[in-house]
Parts: sequence; C-alpha cells; structure tokens
Amino acid sequence: MKRRKFIPYASAGLFSALGSSLLAQRAQAQASGVTIQSLGHTCFLFTGGGRRILVNPFRPIGCTAGYRAPRVSADLVMISSRLFDEGSLDGLPGNPRLLAEAGAYEINGLRIQGIGIDHDRQGGQRFGTNIIWRWDMGGLNITHLGGAAAPIEVEQQILIGRPDVLLVPVGGGPKAYNAEEARQAIQTLNPRIIIPTQYRTQAADANACEIAGLDEFLSVMSGTPVQRRGDSLSVSSGSLPSQGSRIEVLSYPF
Repeated sequence: MKRRKFIPYASAGLFSALGSSLLAQRAQAQASGVTIQSLGHTCFLFTGGGRRILVNPFRPIGCTAGYRAPRVSADLVMISSRLFDEGSLDGLPGNPRLLAEAGAYEINGLRIQGIGIDHDRQGGQRFGTNIIWRWDMGGLNITHLGGAAAPIEVEQQILIGRPDVLLVPVGGGPKAYNAEEARQAIQTLNPRIIIPTQYRTQAADANACEIAGLDEFLSVMSGTPVQRRGDSLSVSSGSLPSQGSRIEVLSYPF
C-alpha cells in the first residue's frame, strides 16, 4: 500500500516541479525586456522574446526625405495609416505578417490591440483613421500612437491601459499631435517611459514639411526627466521609473 501511495505523490511532485519550471521560464521571458530602435519619424523596430516587430515603415519624402528607407527584417509589421508617405512596404525583406486595421489579434501567443483614432482635427475627414497599436512584449505594455491627432477618449483609454512605454507624435502639422496635444495625451495615459516621435529633424525637405522640432515638446514637458540616447534603447520592467515618467529621446544615425 505504501508503494502505491508513493507513486502518485511522486508524480504529482514531478508535475508540480515541471509546472513551476515552465512558469518560471515564461515569467523570465516576459520580464526579459525589449530593445527599441529608431528608424526615423514614427518607424521603430521592437526586438525581444525571439520576436521582431516593425511599426510604421515609410517612403522617404517630405519630412522623412533624408532618412533611409527602413528595409529591415521583421516577423510582424504594424501600420498606423496608409497615405502616400506612410505605411510603405517597399523593399521589406521576407514575408512578414501585416496588421493595418483596428481590432484584437492574437499571433503566436502575442496579443495585440489596434485602436482607431482620427488622423486629423476634422473628425478624420481629411486623412481618415490612424491606428494606435498596443501590445505586451518582454513584460511591458507598449503603446505606439502612430499619427494620432484627436484626444484620447475614455473607451480608448480603457483598451490601452497604462503604458510602460508610450510612443507619441509631438511635431504637430495637419496629421498628428502638436506639443500641447501630446502633453494632454500623456496626462491621460500616464505612461512610465515616453518616446517622442514625428518631429522635424535634418531629414526634412525644407519646402515640404509642416511639422515642428522637438524643443517645443520638451518645453511644455518641463519638469519631466529627459535622457538622450543613440538610436536604440533597451527597456525592462526593472528599468522603469519607480515614480512618475521619463522622456527618452532616441537619435537617428544620419
């Protein structure tokens, strides 16, 4: 009788140990963090947990004329809008999965939420709908606002949650937040790390770019700590600010 009792207990202990090991491995993978690389304008490559996610590849023209076309390999490409200079897939290697519409997705265990918001200040009548992308990667809530131009509504805020990393346009123009509008969105979402996007740099064609530089945004965000990086940043749950927010400025390697 003792042996018969021992075998089930040993099996239960083995399964418990295996389950604990798998949970530990999953937790380690989730907490391993993400490397975020700036490829110009609103285009970023996110690498972590064995995945490569490319957001908003573009065609170099106008405000992006001096950037290199972001022809990098990725498993998944997410696009916020498809205008003449936005959402270009030209020259991307391989055959990555493409997401370009609002909705809830699950791809190989990765949960992604695409949230529609106006791409202009006329209710979307001029430039249509922009897609905000929100997903969990490396133990982080990452939210890329793309070219959002309208205030964040309550329903959108609920879907987004509190971002650990928020990529927000700040340069204004007709298709995205200006500095003050970006500040209001940040106040609504209360992110831990803020990465400004879509502002004027030396890449801009002087005659065909309506957006402003970064300084106005940094001015309206006075009091928020700012760190300036190269073209990439590694973030993990352990490197997030314990209180408040921090601005991370990524510099494009011209």
